Amino acid sequence: MSDAPDARHRLLVLASTYPRWAGDTEPGFVHELCRRLVRDFEVTVLTPHADGASVREALDGVDIQRYRYGPASLETLVHAGGLASNLRRRPLCWFILPLFFAAQIHATWRALTRGAFDVVHAHWLIPQGMALAAAGLAVRRLPPVVLTSHGGDLFMFRGLLGRWAKRAALRIASCVTVVSSPMRESVERLGFRGDVEVMPMGVDLTCLFAPDRSVVRRDDEILFVGRLVEKKGVRHLVAAMPELLRRHPNARLTIVGSGPDAPALQQQVLDAGLDAFISFEGAVRHSGLPAYYRRAAVFVAPFVEASSGDQEGLGLVAIEAVGCECPAIIGRVAASVELERIAGGHLARVDAVDTAALVDAISAVLDDPDGARSRAIAARQAALSQLDWTSVASRYAALLKREIGRGV
Repeated sequence: MSDAPDARHRLLVLASTYPRWAGDTEPGFVHELCRRLVRDFEVTVLTPHADGASVREALDGVDIQRYRYGPASLETLVHAGGLASNLRRRPLCWFILPLFFAAQIHATWRALTRGAFDVVHAHWLIPQGMALAAAGLAVRRLPPVVLTSHGGDLFMFRGLLGRWAKRAALRIASCVTVVSSPMRESVERLGFRGDVEVMPMGVDLTCLFAPDRSVVRRDDEILFVGRLVEKKGVRHLVAAMPELLRRHPNARLTIVGSGPDAPALQQQVLDAGLDAFISFEGAVRHSGLPAYYRRAAVFVAPFVEASSGDQEGLGLVAIEAVGCECPAIIGRVAASVELERIAGGHLARVDAVDTAALVDAISAVLDDPDGARSRAIAARQAALSQLDWTSVASRYAALLKREIGRGV
């Protein structure tokens, strides 16, 4: 630990989902947390390299180090849909996987041996927690480790090897955080007996995802924002459109996001003759999302459990929507109970696989826009004190400092 009493603690963050450059459309929640921790910590992020990204750069006061694991054209394992989706849909990724793990373990070992870190924050049990456990075998003493699960890493990989890898990661953790309450039990079932804290990531409800009442909402625009992967349930939303159009002939669906399911979804739209009513916007920068939330009549996140067992850890995209006072409907998965609680009970939950129920839920918003808007305003107020990044970062800073103190 640093000797100077006023020195910032040194924090090593391990993550696979991380912006490749400023303004990237990849999910940026780990960086959003890191850049708010620089007041209390010297933050170093270790993350995979991607074609077009710098090997090392400083961004918002965060020292970002990206390790290479192959030719730049092949360094696509963890981006554009995530590790699990890429392995499932692109067989070539299985040949890259050993190189990825070897490079990650080596880079983690090198960072631990060269940097005098006071604490490590590893996001995702697999792959970061597993790589840290392997690298730790060659390190004389690991700093305290805070291990955060975001959902997919905990719910997926249910085979013998996957359970072994998750338990190996948990064994080196001094504390585990999960982003929703239902996940706590899953961690405990894996045999972890230490502290498990429910600490979701945050949403910028103060500046970015805030209302602009000068923007006129479109009466019949239905909006989806997110990765185009199975657990997001977009195909069920597309399947609901014919009946929605019978009830609301002017309804239009806007799909914002990219991912491996995009071609299949576009084909589903064409096969159903819905191409005049559904538009694919592709990936949009985080800073551009509020414009969509502010104009839509309703935001729909039809979360489902994927065939692999993967499901949403929490689903903060719904909080982004209500942050802009857009009514939101979410799929009925385990974490949606927590999300509804955070929003003060003002989110609509529905079994997205049930087409009739999904149509009814969306129609209820379109039929009563004023009532739906009132609920969205109440949801924003309920979420503000719990999920705005200022309070979330403060809680994580306190937790990391607590673990440093315990490790002394």
